Amino acid sequence: MKTYMAKKGEVEAKWHVVDVADKVVGRVATRIATVLMGKHRPEYTPHVDTGDFVIVVNAAKVKVTGASKPATRIYQHFSGYPSGRRVHTLAEMLEKHPDRVIREAVRRMLPKSKLGKAMLSKLKVYVGPDHPHQAQRPQTLDI
Repeated sequence: MKTYMAKKGEVEAKWHVVDVADKVVGRVATRIATVLMGKHRPEYTPHVDTGDFVIVVNAAKVKVTGASKPATRIYQHFSGYPSGRRVHTLAEMLEKHPDRVIREAVRRMLPKSKLGKAMLSKLKVYVGPDHPHQAQRPQTLDI
């Protein structure tokens, strides 16, 4: 009996849509990262991108547990110029760019390599309930 190893073009990627309204950021991010990596499939292979596309809607309505997290959780951005470091709290990020909060949470759970960046490119995050991917006929992913 031989072990099956998936090859680059063998696995057909599906599309999933996730509504994150009133769901906790971390719990949602772990499930999304699992689907992006392809660990939910029986033909999962670590060195091949076997994951699916994930569309996240209602990113502005996501919840955070803990009373102090919005004030103490820090997000940093570097512009590339001297003294170009920008620091924002979670409360500020949820107000201005709620899509980046989910993208960062998922990015930190993916592999730190070229393969991880390819997996992250299959994540589509939208602030509102609408998305432009109706032609792919995404299926609802339960979380």
